[in-house]
Amino acid sequence: MLEQATMSLWQGRVDEGLAHSARRWHQQVLPGDPNGQAAGVALLGLACDEGVRRNQGRVGAAVGPDAIRRVLSNQAWHEQTSVYDVGNLRSEQNDLEALQLEQAALVEKLLAQGHFPLLLGGGHEIAYGSFLGLVRHLISSGEDGPVGIINFDAHFDLRRADAPNSGTPFLQMADACQREGIPFHYCCLGISELSNTRALFDQADQLDVRYLRDSELNSWQFPQIEQALSEFMAPCRAVYLSIDLDVLPAATAPGVSAPAACGIELPVLEHLLAFIRTQAQERLRLADIVEYNPDYDIDGRTAKVAARLCHQLIRGD
Repeated sequence: MLEQATMSLWQGRVDEGLAHSARRWHQQVLPGDPNGQAAGVALLGLACDEGVRRNQGRVGAAVGPDAIRRVLSNQAWHEQTSVYDVGNLRSEQNDLEALQLEQAALVEKLLAQGHFPLLLGGGHEIAYGSFLGLVRHLISSGEDGPVGIINFDAHFDLRRADAPNSGTPFLQMADACQREGIPFHYCCLGISELSNTRALFDQADQLDVRYLRDSELNSWQFPQIEQALSEFMAPCRAVYLSIDLDVLPAATAPGVSAPAACGIELPVLEHLLAFIRTQAQERLRLADIVEYNPDYDIDGRTAKVAARLCHQLIRGD
């Protein structure tokens, strides 16, 4: 169920007399119009952590989207694009399967309207709805070519289970690709060897997933990482980017379901995001930031990181 945007969340400091040179997000964000608006960034919250519960994780991410909005609100605005708050999708009676399909339909609609959907989670189960919406949009618009899935994550999320959960979305994507007869083109960056069983590594190898471990993502390794990303994105018609906040060290992002013992440093993540934006350009069609759980955050650290990443994802430079 889509809930209208709560515009009262968007409030903060106003610097009088400085006009547009001192604007903040709360002065820029407009309520989303389902009938269409000038193309811009479309913020969509996924108020769901049913997948986390099913995956035996620490629930609480359902309130993550609004918590991120509160931090975004007073953050300085530096872009030229329009930005809209579409509201929150919320599952009814914990029906995750229905929510994923509703999300896919809304993402497809936003893409058709020319928006860049930026989704705020919520558990990582939302990734399947993001991907499915993009694939349906590309099919309906007659665009051919592989969809590149880039996931910053400590986990493959390729687990086979009786029902969808936060550990299954990328296997759901693989199954959907097989049904549609399209390639499954998945790159996962930040894998923790201790957080993925041998069976998951075998599954990744079987599906020809490209991945780098957290120990392989350091600033002195940028040339090799960038080459790998360039080769991965080269054949892609579109790119979908997902950021699971548990890819960051626990000290940087404590407010997640599964805090990382190691993780990759924030400056490394930001550098690679900038590289992906530059290389992909208009092929980067949508992104999501997931697994923020305010219940376990410390001094709002994780929310501030998530808000900073929103800024990095929509930068026009």
